[in-house]
Amino acid sequence: MLHVAIIMDGNGRWARDRGLPRLAGHREGARAVRRVLEAAPGLGITDLTVYAFSSDNWKRPPAEVSGLMRLLRQFLDGEADRCIANGVRVSAIGRRDRLPGFALESLERAERLTRGLSRVHLRIALDYSSRDAIAAAARAGADSREGFERKLIPDVDLLIRTAGEQRLSDFLLWECAYAEFWFTERKWPDFDGGDLAAAVSDFHRRQRRFGAIPEPLAERRDIPA
Repeated sequence: MLHVAIIMDGNGRWARDRGLPRLAGHREGARAVRRVLEAAPGLGITDLTVYAFSSDNWKRPPAEVSGLMRLLRQFLDGEADRCIANGVRVSAIGRRDRLPGFALESLERAERLTRGLSRVHLRIALDYSSRDAIAAAARAGADSREGFERKLIPDVDLLIRTAGEQRLSDFLLWECAYAEFWFTERKWPDFDGGDLAAAVSDFHRRQRRFGAIPEPLAERRDIPA
């Protein structure tokens, strides 16, 4: 089982470099999500969480926000059958009360149609703030660390961010406590299954200690004498 989270950065810059409107970059970015979803099962990825729209993104120009919401609806409606055929469960994290009705309707339909599927769980972070999610979990009054974590999503194994940025930007702060980070200069619309495979391959070469001291290589039980 492998949980990969992706901050899909660079859509606007990709469009600008080509003399296109920013929304063209977001549209191409949606196609990149499809490519990654298709590659994920073969790489052992069971959970894929993508940062689609942060709570701070409401600060963007209204025309861009409106276009993003329409694109979200198109993606959810257009990919629902493909997700069902490929065993992909779709769900969302983040606030829902500020989403426009047409986008919320498409989201809830996709969740309903794919509920119970388990090959890959695609979580879409919408109107999402990790600080808000942590605060909400704290307000829920969990009486243990385990109880607190049940209010959040599972821990992330590998965090990918595209387009050269190297920060979390209020994304899965708790869940990324022991995640491995992988950064690339490649802008999200150009990202494909090969890039995902490279990130996962690099992840598997790393030694994850979680604060402990690893066994000497010769003492590892999984290596024949």
